[in-house]
Amino acid sequence: MPSTRIRVLLLVLLLAVLMPAGSAAQRTDGRRWGTALAADGMQASGTVGSENARVGQVWYFALPVPGNISDEPIGITRAAVEHVPPGIEVLGYGAYDMSDTDGLPLLATEGEPHTPDFARLRNYADRAVEVPAGETSDIFYAVRLKITSPPEGPVRRCRFEYTQDGRAYTQTMDCELQLTVAG
Repeated sequence: MPSTRIRVLLLVLLLAVLMPAGSAAQRTDGRRWGTALAADGMQASGTVGSENARVGQVWYFALPVPGNISDEPIGITRAAVEHVPPGIEVLGYGAYDMSDTDGLPLLATEGEPHTPDFARLRNYADRAVEVPAGETSDIFYAVRLKITSPPEGPVRRCRFEYTQDGRAYTQTMDCELQLTVAG
């Protein structure tokens, strides 16, 4: 007769084999782990940053531009950074049309001459941003950050929440911002 420990292990293995496909992809918040967004690209390879940041400054950091690599359209409902180190405070998020900002401002300091006036631009974050199958969005997401003290590391990992074919998904991608307070 097998021991209790072995019986429990066999039961767990049996349940894993019999579990319907896709169930393991379910998150505890009811969303599934997604794969519809392109995980490569300019913002996923390397670190954006500045070595001349100052305490009190407000910065805008563009998250990876959503590219839908699937065969079905998606509707992005939220975007956020996952890791924010001590010394940096998230002031908010926005979604902006690249034609309104003359391209993609990867990193911009609020109030500088070449920084878009995000407060005056239309913010598309109040509704789902639709991205057709096989297309890259003209809308990009940006986080507004304030340096409250010398940052203790980089801002990392960008998370997108979206719907596709009536299901909710979450997908996290690489992105990194390093702001270093000068001298």
